[in-house]
Amino acid sequence: MALHIIKLCVGCDTVEELMDWRREQGEGQPWVLRTRMTPKRVQEVLDGGSLYRVFKGFILCRQRILAVDTIGGGAASRCEITLDPAPVLVAPTPRRPFQGWRYLDPREAPEDLRGLDEGGAPPELARQLRELGAW
Repeated sequence: MALHIIKLCVGCDTVEELMDWRREQGEGQPWVLRTRMTPKRVQEVLDGGSLYRVFKGFILCRQRILAVDTIGGGAASRCEITLDPAPVLVAPTPRRPFQGWRYLDPREAPEDLRGLDEGGAPPELARQLRELGAW
């Protein structure tokens, strides 16, 4: 069973801002997230896991994890997580702040949002409806 990772997205308030930042950084390059700690449960994460991103207290999107590599050794080692470049919008789900990244059990992962053409709501409207308890 796939295991997911969740991480705060600092510096961007929306998924659109994250994508704008990505375009500025160089779209042709692989999308690599660098972090200090390497997951111990790498095989479970690589078995279909995704990185869920928290923006301003809400999980708003996920990106499929393609590879997890440890760079360097000892105290200077770092982790590079290669991500699918296309984020998938998910149902806005509240999440309290935390440091670093955490594992996210698949049972706790929010569902993918359907597109507007499939009857889904715009992400901002969906977030507001969840805050009001109407969704």
